[in-house]
Amino acid sequence: MSAKVKLTQVRSPARRPKVQEATLVGLGLNKLHRVSVVEDTPSTRGMIEKVKHLVKVESAE
Repeated sequence: MSAKVKLTQVRSPARRPKVQEATLVGLGLNKLHRVSVVEDTPSTRGMIEKVKHLVKVESAE
């Protein structure tokens, strides 16, 4: 069983590079306060690192 990470979008991607907005969509987020649970993989961690200023990261149980 692999670990999961819970992401909550806390800031808007407005006035940010389009790449960051696309990364949020790739993580399953597109509006404020949306929550997404994703697998904790190296590729997902890389995506989270790119938008860490826009999301809140928690471990999902």
